[in-house]
Amino acid sequence: MTEEKNGKSKERRLSLRSSKESSGLTAPKKLKILMTIVDRSKVDFYMDVLEGYEVNLQATIFGKGTAPSEMMQYLGLSHMGKAVIISVVQEEKIKEIFAAYEDKYFKTKNGKGIAFTIPISSVIGVLIYQFLSNNVEGRRTV
Repeated sequence: MTEEKNGKSKERRLSLRSSKESSGLTAPKKLKILMTIVDRSKVDFYMDVLEGYEVNLQATIFGKGTAPSEMMQYLGLSHMGKAVIISVVQEEKIKEIFAAYEDKYFKTKNGKGIAFTIPISSVIGVLIYQFLSNNVEGRRTV
């Protein structure tokens, strides 16, 4: 009887897998948190850059640096007033964003900054995921 159950459950998994493949469902795109630290005066500039990459969620935190002056000179940072831009970005767009940042860092006066990512392991809720990943397919309209 267990062999019969195992056989039926295996058939069911195969039929579910084939129905998903035929319906066009794909694995969800991975998301990352992008942390960008720049001078306060450049916040709007870098937020505009991010908007070009379908970033739906951005938050800015203003702060004051406390690093020793030697460290500030080493990193090439001049002002103590900084802003941290926290964004949720699709993983596949990270390289493009970093390339755009690098281009802006070199072409903008005092446009230096620091950027890094943190992986997101899970998101609760399909609608929240769709908003964060800017996935318009499958959204319900009310």
